[in-house]
Amino acid sequence: MTWTDMTCDWAVWYSKLQTRFPHLDDGAMPFAKVDRGGFEAYLAETHNLSLTEAREEIEDFLFVEALILEAKDDHEAA
Repeated sequence: MTWTDMTCDWAVWYSKLQTRFPHLDDGAMPFAKVDRGGFEAYLAETHNLSLTEAREEIEDFLFVEALILEAKDDHEAA
């Protein structure tokens, strides 16, 4: 899954992001869909991460969510 995939259905994915990153503020999110770099910087600032760590956290989040979707699709196909 990519950042673009996630932002296409932002309401669903934002809820999952809030679960993983509890310090996200709804008011700061309008820029997130169009500015991944800005979101990473915001995530770093609000969750006491370096910018590199924030990027890695987003990559991990996207990877794990892609695996979950793939497993769900495989299960439904079986």
